[in-house]
Amino acid sequence: MEGLSLILIIVAVVVGIFIFFYFVPINLWITARFSGVKINLFELVFMRIRKVPPRVIVDSLITAHKAGLSDITSSSLETHYLAGGHVPSVIRALISADKANINLTFKQATAIDLAGRDVFEAVQISVNPKVINTPSVAAVAADGIQLVAKARVTVRANIQQLVGGAGEDTILARVGEGIVTSIGSAATHKAVLENPDKISKLVLQRGLDAGTAFEILSIDIADVDVGANIGAKLQIDQANADLKVAEAKAEERRAMAVAEEQEMRAKSQEARAKVILAEAEIPKAMADAFRSGNLGIMDYYKMQNIQADTDMRESISGNDEGSSNAKQNKLRGGNQEGENR
Repeated sequence: MEGLSLILIIVAVVVGIFIFFYFVPINLWITARFSGVKINLFELVFMRIRKVPPRVIVDSLITAHKAGLSDITSSSLETHYLAGGHVPSVIRALISADKANINLTFKQATAIDLAGRDVFEAVQISVNPKVINTPSVAAVAADGIQLVAKARVTVRANIQQLVGGAGEDTILARVGEGIVTSIGSAATHKAVLENPDKISKLVLQRGLDAGTAFEILSIDIADVDVGANIGAKLQIDQANADLKVAEAKAEERRAMAVAEEQEMRAKSQEARAKVILAEAEIPKAMADAFRSGNLGIMDYYKMQNIQADTDMRESISGNDEGSSNAKQNKLRGGNQEGENR
């Protein structure tokens, strides 16, 4: 029992020492003191309690102190860490800005970092400008020829507008819009090919970096290629459309003509039917005339002879002589038969 109690006491002492050195980071306090950073040991303990890593704060304070940034306190770094910021990135950015004579305060750096931007990268872009390659931008000149241009935009970070300023996508969109406008205003595509620097000059004059987190230093046209003849294609499409419209109108007129022809044929058939009906009344009228005594047999035969003579004359005046002779013989035979009767 005594041996077990001794083991438990030793384990408790080891755990207690481990907990003590965990909550009381004496080694960090000693390192800070020897580095010239004045920080209270109890502050490190309270950092542990607030779940702030003391090593991150102490290392950042030592780095800032060695770089000559003496106005940064542990409390401000701890506040920035609890707000979700990246303390080492802010310290590196402040040191780089100080060495490059860029006006960047601790408040601005923390605001940029909390806004979701990489403040250290922004300072680097301010010192060393960045080149952004635009995608291929297609535009059509006034003569209908399409041109495909690519540009290189050299930008520098604008520290004062990093918070709330637009990013690279806005720069690319504005530059693309400026290229399209510049090419579209050119009289011919040859003028653009001869002087592509006119595009960059016109685009720079538009102030495309307003309201963005960057300052445009230069816009260089990297390549200009000739594309399709859009004007000719549009004219061909318009001609095809006009042709289809004309064909549709012609088809409409043809359909109306066919309908009108069918209507005239129907009217002709109707008229013929009326003539046939009228002719069908002639035998009835002749029969009534015979019964009433207004028409005799001899009158009837004379009428037949007159009709036969008329048919014979019509057949003689025709083009087909054989048909005319046949009709004449037929009519003569009919007249002879009538006389015999």
